[in-house]
Amino acid sequence: MSEEKPAARRYTGARIRVGQGRARLVAAAVPGPGMVAGQFSVLSPGTERRHLAGADREAGYMTLGRADEAAGWVLAPVPHGAAFEPACPGAVTAPPGMDPGMVALARFQQMACLGLDRVPTDNLSDVVVVGSGPVALGCVLELSRRGATSIRVVTAHRHAAIRRAPGVICVPSEGAGRGRLVIDAAGVPASAATLTAPGGILGLLGTPADGDALGALQVHRAGWSVVGMHELAPAAEDAYQAAFTTACRWLTGHLDPALATFWCRTVPGDKAPELFALLDAPGRPAEPVLLLDWRTA
Repeated sequence: MSEEKPAARRYTGARIRVGQGRARLVAAAVPGPGMVAGQFSVLSPGTERRHLAGADREAGYMTLGRADEAAGWVLAPVPHGAAFEPACPGAVTAPPGMDPGMVALARFQQMACLGLDRVPTDNLSDVVVVGSGPVALGCVLELSRRGATSIRVVTAHRHAAIRRAPGVICVPSEGAGRGRLVIDAAGVPASAATLTAPGGILGLLGTPADGDALGALQVHRAGWSVVGMHELAPAAEDAYQAAFTTACRWLTGHLDPALATFWCRTVPGDKAPELFALLDAPGRPAEPVLLLDWRTA
């Protein structure tokens, strides 16, 4: 009996490798047949920081490309700057005319849209979001789309860019009080639990560190409902693209384009090593959404 052949790789030419605390550039590859060039890519700071400290690997999982300038951007789950097949699994397509920054915002809002679909409440009158990075920003945008008018965002950054999102009030953890719905968008579930009211719902949207845990007795006594909100948790087959399309349409219809400029910074791809070195440094860009431009790198 012949051995089953492994599935063909649907991308080529990852532009960044990380490991042992540093990022390094890799030369661009010629796109294979049926592939489009990776023109922009989106950083996910939490994921990038975790991978920086580990073994050598390709970095990134959100790259934008398109067949021509009239087409909508395809955002694929492939490494930074890689060329890819537009029909690769997990790829989503934005409506024509959206710029890369708005597409990146929609990607983070899509994560929250999929996660909030699993939360067992429509009552958004007492919501707390923990964190002020891109995952938190996508979350408050999605909460606003769903009708939330007041969202307490717990952050240590007094002038966090997320403060300009609709309905947001930025507060330190000691002044946040407790919420009936608390969403951890920073990967700090234990801290988020302290902000959850008895009988409330704790949603885990940000990725916790390995070994992070909530005590079963604590959850039991508080009467919390704890909801895993990972974007790839089981859902209907068409849910992934549908959530992305929903986010794209809402953003283009409701968000001031100046806010997208305020929240997004685009950095030349050849400056990626310097940008990665700043992810945990005081000099990190203030914009929560960071894109790398590979068109000339």
